[in-house]
Amino acid sequence: MRTRFALVALLAGLLAVAMPASLMATDGYFSHGFGTEQKGMAGAGVALWFGPMDAATNPAAGVFSGPGLDFGAAAFNPNRDFQVTGTPSGYPGTFGLAPGRVTSGSKWFALPHAAVTWKLNPTTAFGVALYGNGGMNTTYDASVFGGSVPTGVNVMQVFVAPNVSKKFAGRHAVGASLLLAYQRFDARGLQAFSMFSSAPDKLTNNSPANAFGVGVRVGYLGQLSRYLSVGASYQSRTKMTKFDNFSGLFAEHGGFDIPSNWVVGIAVKPAPVVDIAVDLQQVRYSEVKSIANPLLPNLMTAQLGDDNGAGFGWRNMTTLKTGAQYRGAHGFTWRGGYSYGRQPVPSSEVLFNILAPGVVEQHVTFGLSKEIGERKAINLAIMRALPHTISGPNPLEAPGQQQIALSMNQWEYEVSYSVKF
Repeated sequence: MRTRFALVALLAGLLAVAMPASLMATDGYFSHGFGTEQKGMAGAGVALWFGPMDAATNPAAGVFSGPGLDFGAAAFNPNRDFQVTGTPSGYPGTFGLAPGRVTSGSKWFALPHAAVTWKLNPTTAFGVALYGNGGMNTTYDASVFGGSVPTGVNVMQVFVAPNVSKKFAGRHAVGASLLLAYQRFDARGLQAFSMFSSAPDKLTNNSPANAFGVGVRVGYLGQLSRYLSVGASYQSRTKMTKFDNFSGLFAEHGGFDIPSNWVVGIAVKPAPVVDIAVDLQQVRYSEVKSIANPLLPNLMTAQLGDDNGAGFGWRNMTTLKTGAQYRGAHGFTWRGGYSYGRQPVPSSEVLFNILAPGVVEQHVTFGLSKEIGERKAINLAIMRALPHTISGPNPLEAPGQQQIALSMNQWEYEVSYSVKF
């Protein structure tokens, strides 16, 4: 037991060191799934149980998956660019951009995860999961808005989630996670917006800001028959401390809470070695003013940093996730999946979202696991977020003068190692 606790502590330390350089951007800025097995099924699986990382999606699953340890890392490759067509008008009061295509740098990122679950008794399990979100990230080697170079932002989120699950009536379980959240934010090259800011010295090019908060996730998982299981979970809005160094950028004087989200799903077992899962998930970006407030008219009616200051204009994102797995011969399990969710950026909000072009909508995934003996396994998942582009007018230019197109595609390769106690 001491060895297990020491290993978990070591993994937590490694995660804390690696996280500041990491990001994720798939369903807006939420990950498309948590845990390598679930990622191989495009994030579907709230009604299934794989291992300790299940708690990040459904904390009720721990008592089904049993005691064990899981740790791994993803290599994430987001490709982002924007293109401006049309020359600036030069009219007084307009805000034209230089025409041309600009590609964001910072092509590869590492994102580790770790989780452990213990069985307290036959009907109760306790665990801890560590994982991350992020992804409003860009690094443009250009003076995009006429300010310093590079231009861009970076948001990173880390969760430490102690969780407990309890089985009742034999085939049903409920669970809860306490979410201890940490955020880090940085922004560069936004000097041109100083005239719109309530605190120009807290707008851009400051030291990275840190924020902390607490939330909860609750879940249910029920095995209705040998052929069918259902699951659901809900994560509360997580109130975060302010990004004080950027109180002149984000609404509510540096507010950047983590929005609530929910997921419901079913899993069908048409054969003993086959699982088919379908999940429906919604992330409620509209709850957070710094994310949801539109650029216009807010930029003209309030200052950046005020309660009604301009934001990114993101709408809620609802995603349908489908996945399947097949347990084959020689200890191999094969997985595949597809998900679709309308991206959260309206065409009217393309100007500010040059900084955060989270516009992908479709994910195609592949995964496999290979058992090593009776209690260990190596897991692999590959994700391809298909290229997607949205276009809209520059809202601070003369009508019809400039168009802005935001484009993104992604690759992710994840490997993990799991042990059953």
